[in-house]
Amino acid sequence: MTATALTSEAERTISAPRGGRGAPGATLAAAACVAVIAIMAAPMALSFLASIKTAADASAVPPHYLPQALSFENYAKVVNFQAGLATYVGNSALVALMTIAGCVVLAAPAGYGLARFAMRGREVAFLGLLAPIMIPYQALLTPLYLDFAKVGLVNSHLGLAIVHTILQLPFSIFLMRASFEAIPREIEEAAVIDGCSTWQRLTRVFLPLAVPGLVTVALFAFINSWNEFLAALIFMNRNTSFTVPILLVSVRAGKFGAVDWGALQASVIISIIPSLAVYLALQRYYISGLLSGAVK
Repeated sequence: MTATALTSEAERTISAPRGGRGAPGATLAAAACVAVIAIMAAPMALSFLASIKTAADASAVPPHYLPQALSFENYAKVVNFQAGLATYVGNSALVALMTIAGCVVLAAPAGYGLARFAMRGREVAFLGLLAPIMIPYQALLTPLYLDFAKVGLVNSHLGLAIVHTILQLPFSIFLMRASFEAIPREIEEAAVIDGCSTWQRLTRVFLPLAVPGLVTVALFAFINSWNEFLAALIFMNRNTSFTVPILLVSVRAGKFGAVDWGALQASVIISIIPSLAVYLALQRYYISGLLSGAVK
């Protein structure tokens, strides 16, 4: 009986602390996560609530957080504004796709060369490629505009895509170099033994293994191009060539110079949807792409 009692007491002693210690920590972690999510989601929720208010309700003083009556007139205004929402969304999508293509096509070979080729001054060249990140891109727009005006790229989607590619390329090269460095050298050595050339190693071996990095580059290029405002404002001067960020600024103008808060918030919600959809679709590649090369 004594041995049985000791065994039962030991089992209770071993099993009880596990749940007791783990439960408070897990609860606090869950509460912290919920708090962070609430803080991050609150602006989007308030924007959506403002977008379904009437014009009078949206500009009421003091403001009402909840709409007094549901109204979709703000979304109708955005859809039919000037050249139409479809035109602006199409322009932004076209520029973003060209930016993605430019970043991927240029950053992949550059990152591969910096990661795999042993050459003098490689680190200096890499730092030189990253140096433009330290320069405010607003300072580059005036000389770029003057140069693009000489070759007829002003007020064209191709010219704006080139500008976005220039602004995004240093970070894209940084990501691709980290992705290629994370691939084991034994795989490259096996490809060399099989007779693969440098170009074949890049296209047949490294690019398929670096898909998370490529997707991360594409995701960053899309989001930055989709949301970029100043270059689009400077390089575009035709109404039919404007992108979505220009729409956000234009649609907010109300009567007698007042801000149409309802239409502005409706356009904000619409502009968020493509970026959110792309991120949710590619998030698993995005996380692994950012962590490439983080652990040696």
